[in-house]
Amino acid sequence: MLAPGLMISACGLLLLGMNNKYSLVVNRIRLLNEEKRKIFHQELIDEIDSNRLSNIELQISHLIERISLVRNAVFSYSLAVALFIVSSVLIGLTLSENTPGFDWLIVAFFYGGMFAVFMGIVFAAIEVWKGYRIVKIEISEIYKPVD
Repeated sequence: MLAPGLMISACGLLLLGMNNKYSLVVNRIRLLNEEKRKIFHQELIDEIDSNRLSNIELQISHLIERISLVRNAVFSYSLAVALFIVSSVLIGLTLSENTPGFDWLIVAFFYGGMFAVFMGIVFAAIEVWKGYRIVKIEISEIYKPVD
């Protein structure tokens, strides 16, 4: 009964971090869209503004990919919590009702929860990788590579 309870707490921490990241990515998309609107409302769009618009659109497309990865990670962690809760309830029922034979079901729900946590970590790792790519896009506008 201890392991599912610990995993529920661990997933809670992972969910907290992912929800924070979700908010940051959404805010970044909103800021970039606002900057894009301001450029469009100018009477004259010069080459610098045109390049910035291209950069903004590229960043937004990558951020949309990131937000879907964060969503998938949050879903995986939430599913894991649900599976760990079911596992805990089954352990409690087995102990209180003294009904053997549910061991395989308890283990199956626990392993299902562990697999969901693993998938959430995979999504989070991919999201971090893509986040680095977006920073490189932003920096490329300021610092041109030297050959």
